[in-house]
Amino acid sequence: MKIKIILLLIANIIIMDAAAIPPLPPVGKRWVRNEQFSDEFNGTSLDLTKWYDYHPNWKGREPGIFLPSQVAVADGYMTIRGGKLEKDTIIGSRTFNIACGAVVSRTTDAWFGYYECKFKAAKTTMSTTFWLSSRSHYDGPADCKDSYGLELDIQECIGREGDFKGKWFAKGMHANSHFWYRDCEKKNNDLRAKEVKFETEEFCSDAFNTYGGWWKDESTASFYFNNGEAKEMEFYSDIKEKPFDHKMGLNMVSETYPFPWIELPNDEELADPEKNICYYDWVRSYVLVDVDDSNMDANVDTSVKLYNEQVNLSEDLRELVASKKLEIPLTYMANQDREIYLELRNKDNKVVAKTNFTAYAGYANLLHQLKLKRKPKAGNYTLVANMKPIGEAGKGDISINRTLELKIQ
Repeated sequence: MKIKIILLLIANIIIMDAAAIPPLPPVGKRWVRNEQFSDEFNGTSLDLTKWYDYHPNWKGREPGIFLPSQVAVADGYMTIRGGKLEKDTIIGSRTFNIACGAVVSRTTDAWFGYYECKFKAAKTTMSTTFWLSSRSHYDGPADCKDSYGLELDIQECIGREGDFKGKWFAKGMHANSHFWYRDCEKKNNDLRAKEVKFETEEFCSDAFNTYGGWWKDESTASFYFNNGEAKEMEFYSDIKEKPFDHKMGLNMVSETYPFPWIELPNDEELADPEKNICYYDWVRSYVLVDVDDSNMDANVDTSVKLYNEQVNLSEDLRELVASKKLEIPLTYMANQDREIYLELRNKDNKVVAKTNFTAYAGYANLLHQLKLKRKPKAGNYTLVANMKPIGEAGKGDISINRTLELKIQ
């Protein structure tokens, strides 16, 4: 005997802020914000416990040089301002005359997880970027002192078009991965996977957009433009079977690109504050943990309200063997630890089964077992899910109801 379960919405739906949620986690997992690589930029200065206001390993791409003076935090944004230097800066054989900026994580502990950033590009040919990279090379797979470094570009763009080959960088999203390989002959090779693109008609400098990348494992990543449908990438693996096998640092950088692929910004736009500034609204990073893992909670900043808190029951059609134990698929979003209550009611609105459990902060996807005293009879039932503050049942409910129709076949 089987039971067909149909979950139908009968109450109010809570609208989610699509710009603030990572992708649906796998069953049994939940996303938890990784504070080490997250920032809302709501202060008056850059948090120097998390970020450098320069790049510790890179002066910049000539003729653009990274300067701390170009980075600021105010009015809810982190900004990087481009500008023309009053006089050239000469470092070795390189000459720099354009001021650029970089905000770079102090640590290189970024590992598998979801990384997203909301920003608006400057209206120049300087870049506005969001990417992960290693800051050293690792021993290669051959026995010849070969080595490799890693780079995962979630978004690189410019703010306007022009008469140059790379003008398409001004629109849409462009995600790339680089396997920087120094081979046995000590030749440096930039080995890439196929680029992931999201095409738009709007310039990246027209409005804020959200760019996300889910670094899934050593071999794959998924990318998201404004939290739409994912596009997949398989990393270049001809040299190393599982190439992205080391942690990286996080970077938000505005730089000059190689000419003539993209022309250098002109003096007029570099002097115009309406054009020469890129705006970063926030950067957010998440790690996947087990649904019932409470150890991550101590690291979560509960003052940041990431979610419109809610609990949702799956509306998928399901067939279950008649049993005293029903597996209930659900998802929830909680800014802090909550309690979820489940009740199964018969057609007379009598409670025939109920349970409750702690919903640890984050975005979770799970199957929860609802135990009955006896196998359910044929008929119509209502399954009710309520999210409540812990220890305050009945106060400040965050509730959503579903109708559960059971049909014995």
